[in-house]
Formats: sequence, C-alpha cells, structure tokens
Amino acid sequence: MTAPMNQATAVRKSEASGAMNGHAYSLPNLLTYARIAAVPAVAACLFAIVIYNAGLWLRWVALGIFLAAAITDMLDGWAARAYGEQSKLGQMLDPIADKLLVGGCLLMLAADDTIRGWSLWAALIILCREILVSGLREYLAELRVSVPVSRLAKWKTTLQLVAIGFLLAGPAGDAVIPGISMTGITLLWVSALLTLYTGFDYFRAGVKHIVGSAR
Repeated sequence: MTAPMNQATAVRKSEASGAMNGHAYSLPNLLTYARIAAVPAVAACLFAIVIYNAGLWLRWVALGIFLAAAITDMLDGWAARAYGEQSKLGQMLDPIADKLLVGGCLLMLAADDTIRGWSLWAALIILCREILVSGLREYLAELRVSVPVSRLAKWKTTLQLVAIGFLLAGPAGDAVIPGISMTGITLLWVSALLTLYTGFDYFRAGVKHIVGSAR
C-alpha cells in the first residue's frame, strides 16, 4: 500500500508543480511580462532623443511600443478569464506592470521637457498616489483585508494611458496635428484629479482597518 500511496503523492506534487509552472508561463502572464519589458524600451527611445539628439521619429517608435503595451493591459485580463488562467502571480504583477509603465513614461516625459512647469504637479500627484495606494494595499494585505479595484480606478488608469500616448507623440504629433501635446497635458491634469479622488476612495475604505488594528 505504501508504494501506491507514494506514487499518488508524487503524481499530485508533479501536477501541482506543473500547474504552478503553467500559471507562470500562461498567456496572461506572458502579456504582463511583455508590458513590463516595454518600459525600458520606451525609456530608451526618449533617452536617445534627449541625450543623443536622435530624430523625432523615435517618438513614433516609443508610441508604438507604448500602445502595444497598453493593449496587453486589456488582453491579459480577458485571456485570464476566458481561459481560466487566473493566478496569484498575475494578480500581483498586473498592477505593478501598470504602475511601472505609467511611472517610467512620466519620468522620461518630464526629463525631455514634454511635461514641464505647473504640469509637473500633475505627474507628481499621479506618482505619489500610486506609491501611497501600493503601500496601503501591502499593509492591508498583512491584515488579510482585500481592497478591490473599483471601476472608476480602472477608468483612471485608462485615462492616464491615453494622456501619456498623446504626450509620447508630443512635438512629432504636433507637426502632423497641432495641439497634440496640449491635449496630452489637459488629459494628464484630468487624470491627476481623478487619481486624487480614487486615492481618497481607497484610503477611506482602508482607514477603518488601519485604526482598528492600531488599537
């Protein structure tokens, strides 16, 4: 009896290991990995323009990479639900990938003066909110409290991506259609205000747990 039981245990362990590996290399997670890999690629394009005075055509390359990454943000969630491949790894990496993409692009756009002056405050609001909410989520996770992503927060992320898309086109876009950069700045401010509202919403949802745990 011992041998069959050991074999059954080994099979279960093998299946569990296979399932874990399958989750790690499933289509939704591969799309998330691609979104993370897009961050240094977009940064490299903007860096080449700023440091090496490369042509504005690189802005179109950066925009193309960014749009592909933004599309994966929609596809990975759909694929996870459609194929039943939702995983803890994917749930962890998906918001991280979004924050890396938004944060990396905002920093590089500030570095090349696409975002400048008072508009830097909009970028700062977005970055600070993302850091604060991430910290709040981590703290609440230790208390085993889950704060689900609201529909408004998803719209906030979408608006941020649209604003960054316009700003990545920047001067190259203005040469084709005047006002592209200004449209991006306007959308950036709108998304910053929405970011403040959703950040307060998260804090309000989590503050009762923070106060309760401190007692």
